[in-house]
Amino acid sequence: MKIVAQKVFVANASRTNFVFVKLYTDEGIEGIGEATLEWKTKTVVAALEELERVLVGRDPFAVDAIIEQLHRDSYWRTGAVFRTALGAIEAALLDIKGKALDVPVFELLGGKFRDRVACYANHWFFGSETPEQYAANARNAIAMGYRALKWDPFGAADLEMDRQQRRTTIEIVEAVRDAVGPDVNLMLDVHGRLNVPTAIAMCKALERYDLTWIEEPTPPESIDALAEVRASSPIPIAAGERWFEPSRFIEALNKKAVDILQPDVSHVGGLGETKRIAHLAHSHLIPVAPHNPVGPVMNAMTLHTSAAIPNFSVFETVSVDVPWRKELVRETLQFEDGYILAPTAPGLGVELIEEACARFPYEDHDVPLFDGTINTRGIATGAKTF
Repeated sequence: MKIVAQKVFVANASRTNFVFVKLYTDEGIEGIGEATLEWKTKTVVAALEELERVLVGRDPFAVDAIIEQLHRDSYWRTGAVFRTALGAIEAALLDIKGKALDVPVFELLGGKFRDRVACYANHWFFGSETPEQYAANARNAIAMGYRALKWDPFGAADLEMDRQQRRTTIEIVEAVRDAVGPDVNLMLDVHGRLNVPTAIAMCKALERYDLTWIEEPTPPESIDALAEVRASSPIPIAAGERWFEPSRFIEALNKKAVDILQPDVSHVGGLGETKRIAHLAHSHLIPVAPHNPVGPVMNAMTLHTSAAIPNFSVFETVSVDVPWRKELVRETLQFEDGYILAPTAPGLGVELIEEACARFPYEDHDVPLFDGTINTRGIATGAKTF
């Protein structure tokens, strides 16, 4: 079997653009991967297109050899753009191999540790501005079957927060906790926007709401800063979505900077790399909760990885998304009582509907983190994902 062609597809998703890559073989078996890179769509598309000439003619079964060569020959080797492209290519190769062998991709990763993965909801809060609106949307998410919720209540915070900003954040968290009760796991995402003293102060101020974790409290450049926050925080600290090299994860583990590690299956360079990172964390007895806030193929990539690692914690899901998400793919996911069942279909278990992507062409989107629109600029009329 040989790879004969590659195509890249882009579809607008309101908050960003989904990027899919498809590999075609001379035996008619096709493989799909996702390279969505938030707010860097055109850049990652260019990276994928540069890889086609290297892939055509290769045996898609030689997954590790191909990925290692692409990594070696890139010269620069790292960064969000290249590793995201690499992760999508690896997924497409594994998809082809799984289909050819008639096994789910997790079998190619060593087999599954679990038959279902516990989930938490993201994006359930879009459209919320007041504590009352957050509370109402939280109740809606619980009604969908979720028992864990994550969101960013930090407004337009940029390193520091004034007293009004701090009070507003606390009121939102209090409203959500009151709305869902004591048995629902609540996680807060800061998106790396606070300095060390502000992050520590907010962790202490929010302690009484029994949070499962506070995610990425400080910018991703300094692991020392994150370790300082973790040492003073009464709430567990999660991070890792904006680290790409294994050495960064090793540094974070060695410096005791995290309680929960969050590699992004695509952005670190693929399912295999994520599994290696998970095993590093496992040697430190640190759980892994992979970053997974984008499209349906990435969801499948993360699901197979989550089934195949020993120290998996909880699975991030996009609970509400653009209504046309289901027009872009065929998938066979089963969501039951806050869990997604391990896939049974060969390969990744998701198929791209190529012609559908053209109906939702690329649109420009800006990062909504520092203008206070992160929770209101998203999906005005979304649909349940599962």
